[in-house]
Amino acid sequence: MSVQDFVDNKAKQLCFYLRAFWQGELPIEEIELFFWDSMEEWGQIDYTLTQPYTQKERVFWHLLHQVHYWNEDKLINDQFLVDELNNCVNFLEGLGHCPLDCVGIRP
Repeated sequence: MSVQDFVDNKAKQLCFYLRAFWQGELPIEEIELFFWDSMEEWGQIDYTLTQPYTQKERVFWHLLHQVHYWNEDKLINDQFLVDELNNCVNFLEGLGHCPLDCVGIRP
């Protein structure tokens, strides 16, 4: 699997999980499991450090790290954070512009 295939597949899943979480349909523990499963799968991807990032990949890594870093209360109740993350989700789903403040990097 290529880096692009990995990001495309995982970005769709991450957006689905995060939207379900915000709607109260998915517990935070499922997002945490998704994070660790993604890290394990990432370890199987063959890439070089010289491969360039796409905007989509940067936004994906940023979003994934943010949902892992912040606690459940902050991910639900901090409107500034929720708006920022929602902008990332919209971009990954092809519904918005690339957020300029995403600094996602590969693990």
